[in-house]
Formats: sequence, C-alpha cells, structure tokens
Amino acid sequence: MPVTRVSGEIRWGIVGPANIARGQFLPGLREAGGGRAALVASRDLARAQAFAAENGVERGVADYAALVESPEVDAVYVALPNSLHAEWTIRALQAGKAVLCEKPLCVGAAQTAQVLDAAAVMPGALLWEAFVFPFQAQHRRLVSLLADGAVGDLAEVVSSFHFRLTQPGDIRLSAALGGGALADVGCYPIRLGHELFGPDPAQVAVGSAIVPAGGEVESDAAAIVISGTRRLVLTCGFGRSYDTFTRILGSQGQLHLANPFHPRPADPLTLLRPGADPVTEYPTTDERSFTAAVRHIHAVLRGEAEPEHTAADSALATAVTLEAVQAAGGLR
Repeated sequence: MPVTRVSGEIRWGIVGPANIARGQFLPGLREAGGGRAALVASRDLARAQAFAAENGVERGVADYAALVESPEVDAVYVALPNSLHAEWTIRALQAGKAVLCEKPLCVGAAQTAQVLDAAAVMPGALLWEAFVFPFQAQHRRLVSLLADGAVGDLAEVVSSFHFRLTQPGDIRLSAALGGGALADVGCYPIRLGHELFGPDPAQVAVGSAIVPAGGEVESDAAAIVISGTRRLVLTCGFGRSYDTFTRILGSQGQLHLANPFHPRPADPLTLLRPGADPVTEYPTTDERSFTAAVRHIHAVLRGEAEPEHTAADSALATAVTLEAVQAAGGLR
C-alpha cells in the first residue's frame, strides 16, 4: 500500500514504550511541531496506557499490528528491541505507513538487505533509520566546512560513543534481542564515517571487543576501519561516563565536535589550524536531537520536500561495516 500524503497534522504511532521514545523521540516531535502522538503499542495494555498518560500520547493499545494498520496513524516510530525491528518495519510499510525505525535497522547485513528489498518493491515506501544527526544544523555545518577545505584533504575520523549502563537486565545486554555496545552505540561512528568518507568500501583493519564474564554481548569495543585512503578509529562501550568526543583530521587542520550525534545548542564545533587561533561555533539550533529529522519527515509527508538520508541510502553499508567490526572483534 503506498504512503498517503498528509495535508494536516502528521499522526504518529509508537511501537514499543521505550525510554528512547520518552526521552528523545517525543520531545523532538513536540519541538518539531506539525504532528502529534496518536497511539503507542505495548504487548501489555496497562503499560501502553500508562506510557500514553505519562507522555502525552492520545491512546495506548496492546497490539503492534493494530497500531501499524490503524487508520489513525500516518507514520510509525519503531522503538522495539533490535531483534524485532525487521518484522514490524516491514509490517508498517506494508500498511502504507512512513517508518522511522530505531538504529540499527536490523540485526545483521542479511536481514537489513531483506528489509530494504521489501521496501524497494512497495510503491512510494518511506523508510528512515533513526540516525538523526545528518539532519541537524551542526552536521550540515560540518559537511560545509569540509567541502570548503577548512581542514584540507580529509584523512581520519576519531570518534567515540560511551555511556554507563547500570541496569543488569537492560535489553542492550541480551544477545537474543540483538544487543551489544557496537549495535547500540558503535554504529554511530560507523555511520559518521560513511557520511564523511562517501561510498568507498570499508575494510576493518583491526578490531577488539570485551565480553564480561557471564555476559552475553560485548560491553566495550574498538576498531580501525579503512575506507580508501581514509581511516575511522572508533571506540564504544557501556562502562564509562558519557563521551562522544570526535576529531575530524585533515592535511591542514582538524575539527573537534563535543557531541556529533545528539548535540544541544551549547555543544561546540571547533576548527583548529596550525598557526591560527581556534575558531569555535555553536551551530545547533534545536534543543532536541530528533527534532530536525521529524520536521523533515513531516515535510516529506506533506509533499513539501524530497526524502533525504533514507535507509536505502545508508543502512546496508552501515550494517556491513558493523558486522565486519563485530567479526574482527571475535563476535561472529
């Protein structure tokens, strides 16, 4: 069923009452304007109703299928565990809904290809993987600076994503649910590398991962990924304080970003060149990291913009590299 263009407010359905829906998506939806949260689905009706009441969603339902097929919904945000992304993304697309699916789009490159193949044969299908940073003002400014030669020839990206995970039963620690530090946050530097380096095939030169005693998935990982003549050096993990500091290095200087993935207006972007004073900017204009992506999806559904940064553009390349990093770390 093709996606129906919308003339009024975009009505969103949320599949899964996840913390990221509460803390990131819904605040971004409110800041973006032009849309509302109509439904949230959980397999536990009481949980769905409680989430709806606490977070400004109009109604909670106990059936994922009822939500994705509902005529009350124009767009679906899939906030389920990674292992359920593929099934419910395809179901929502088949129901004619635009879909924003949490990252990673699927568990592994083969499953990612299956979802993209399914979307490709649906007329007008609209699918985004919820890497929202490419839509943000900071990322657009970064791309502009690189295009203008601010650091000369781009050579290397050194990027981290770490935070402390303190709940022993967190779904990100479950192998069956597609967890692990690389799938949860290591994918961000990988996607950034693809955004900046372009379509050159990536090769993992070295990788390492730490699986704690008794654990099912890695809690920390690092890798060096080669893309043509350029290099991505990444680290990620669940064991230290929040850190997404990233350096973009070129032949004539470097750019430092305090938070390239979920920036707030106070987060700096700094240009450093030999013999010149550092130049610091604060390009981020939105308070919430999802805002620009949601605003774009609304514009597409109203026929006011062509879709950008879709899953078809990037999800498979990200999944292939993620899988290679996992293999290099002994996880496959």
